[in-house]
Formats: sequence, structure tokens, C-alpha cells
Amino acid sequence: MFFLPAAPPRPLTICIDPGHPSEVGRGTRGRHVTEIQVAWRVAIRLKSDLEKHGVRVVMTKRTEEEFVRNRKRAAIANAASADLMVRLHCDSASGSGCTTYYPDQQGSSEGVRGPSRDLLQRIKPMARRFHKILAADLRVVLADNGLKGDEYTAVGRRQGALTGSIFSKVPVVLVEMVVLTNDRDEAFVERPAGLQKLAEALADASLAALEKP
Repeated sequence: MFFLPAAPPRPLTICIDPGHPSEVGRGTRGRHVTEIQVAWRVAIRLKSDLEKHGVRVVMTKRTEEEFVRNRKRAAIANAASADLMVRLHCDSASGSGCTTYYPDQQGSSEGVRGPSRDLLQRIKPMARRFHKILAADLRVVLADNGLKGDEYTAVGRRQGALTGSIFSKVPVVLVEMVVLTNDRDEAFVERPAGLQKLAEALADASLAALEKP
């Protein structure tokens, strides 16, 4: 009797989405660096860190300045059957620190309602594990602004969820890594060491999110 060898386990797939430029604009900027620059620089480091752990990484952009609509960003993660999509952004606000957002209810955009209720149930515990580790890793260098639903963002308030969440068929979180209009936060991400610290924390958080509870 002949037995076929067991298929090797499928590697984890994480989609990294460096925010902007998109249909909502070019994002925020500090005195010295822009959201596009920071998100791209962290994304490149995060990709390298995840690949060292054997993770298959898919990027939603090929270059820093590539324009990609948010619906297309979700489609890229969907096509890759990503185990998790991590969206990287910087905030513009009066405070400082890091915030994680996730869809905890359905929203509507372009006649589509989503994400599915089954996916919402999957995302919630993953988002909790993700933010717990992210906040712990960054506790000495950045304030923790907590884990919040998409509806606490400007777009989420209008649509019920972020566009990238509505069209997503895979688990998704969005991280406002710093408040770029805060001088201290900007100084942190201007330095290569700060970018690497963020990337390592995001890698740890992503892997924690995908651990079986």
C-alpha cells in the first residue's frame, strides 16, 4: 500500500497595508515626516521581521507613493487569503500615542455591507490579543490609547466601519502608530531605532493575534 506524504502546513500569511495615498488623500504630516513615509518605513521593517518568523507577507503597495484605493487594499488581502491584514497609519490629534482599531459592527460603502457577522466574531478576540501585546511592547516609549471599534474614527462614524474593513473577507486591524502632529511622537518615528521598535512590536502583536486561544 502506498501513502502520499502529508502536505506541509500552510505558512501564515499576513497582509501589510501601508496607509495612503488613497481616495481619502495623502494622510497627515508632522513637521519633518509624512504619514506616507512613516507607514512605508515601518512596513518594510515589519515585512522583514515577519519573514524571519517564516510568515508569508503580502504588501498592498509596491512603492511608497503608489496610489491604492481602500477597496483594492482589502481585495489584495482577500486574494491572498491572509490570516490577518495589518493597516498602518499615523494620527492627527491633540494627544499622543498608539491606538488599535477593529470592526466591531457592520458598515456600508459603495452599496456593500460588511464585514460578515462571522468575520466580526473572529476578529474581536484577535484584535484583543493584538493590542495587548502591542501596548506591552511599546509601553515605555508610547502612550497606550487603547483598542477601539472602527466607529471611533471619522470614516467609521459615517459608514459604521472603515472602508478597508467593510470590503475585507479576512481579519483586519488598523493601527494609528503615533500622533504625528505631536512633536515627541514625531521625533520617535524620525529615528531608525523608533521605526524598528514599532516594527518589532507590530510583528509580536500580529503573531500573538494568530495564536490559538
